[in-house]
Amino acid sequence: MDLKEIQNLIKFVANSGVAEVKLEMDDVKITIRTTLEGNAPEITYVQQAPAQPALGQAPTQQTAPVVTTPAVPAADDTSKFITIKSPIIGTFYRKPSPDKAVFVEVGTVIKKGDVLCVIEAMKLFNEIESEVTGKIVKILVDDMSPVEFDQPLFLVDPS
Repeated sequence: MDLKEIQNLIKFVANSGVAEVKLEMDDVKITIRTTLEGNAPEITYVQQAPAQPALGQAPTQQTAPVVTTPAVPAADDTSKFITIKSPIIGTFYRKPSPDKAVFVEVGTVIKKGDVLCVIEAMKLFNEIESEVTGKIVKILVDDMSPVEFDQPLFLVDPS
């Protein structure tokens, strides 16, 4: 797949209204994600180099935008914690309104049923309640950030 084909694919996905497209071929993997706000698509492009170039051929290398994600903490660090994930797609808010205090901070002890945050979806504000009892160890999302379905929001220490 050459660069022109990739650019055409990106334009097609951006104009189609599709949220995500994954394409895997022999030596190429491409993931294109778009947002509902009409921002430029996020592209992850991976090309695996052949083990050895064929005789008489010089190795070629293509460059394309690469999206990197932050390193995930080692499994040992988070294995004892419970991850609270987003039940819906929307915008994450830590406060019920701009002039109010945040629902929870790192170190806050929570009980089952406590409101942790609000997620706005299609002009509706949905309170996200805790399904566990414990202490907030980490808040994984910034205030007023878009979140996806099943995206981790909080780490809770149940002990």
